[in-house]
Amino acid sequence: MEIKENGFIFSDDRNLVDVKAVHHYLSKQSYWAKYIPFELVKRSIENSLCFGIYKELQQVGFARWVTDKATFAYLCDVYVEEEFRGLGLSKKLMSLMLFHPDLQGLRRYQLATLDAHGLYEQFGFKALENPERQMAIVFQDLYSNLS
Repeated sequence: MEIKENGFIFSDDRNLVDVKAVHHYLSKQSYWAKYIPFELVKRSIENSLCFGIYKELQQVGFARWVTDKATFAYLCDVYVEEEFRGLGLSKKLMSLMLFHPDLQGLRRYQLATLDAHGLYEQFGFKALENPERQMAIVFQDLYSNLS
């Protein structure tokens, strides 16, 4: 899938993803993957349904779904470079991703966010109704221990 709008390209073509740019953002600027090694970012991209936002082939945004394409999809690593925020790019990206043919008919779409609740609520996401049913194993600051 590819959409061109206002000089930006929104695409699910994994071959367009600038892995170095995504790694730079995640490892230096994100709060959720600080210090993540390049090889882990590369492997995560290889094993996910990825979407990019490009301006003149420069990576300006990214997101990926971890999914079985049948029942479940987890949205993660969503970002838009700071200089391109406020242009509606996140909303356009979410629209493209939620209507992707590989993500239709799933029973659960899930994500975690610190500060973008307003964006995701516009697309039907809401707080978990029964959070006590959810469990996780979480390793805090895992990547900072690798460097």
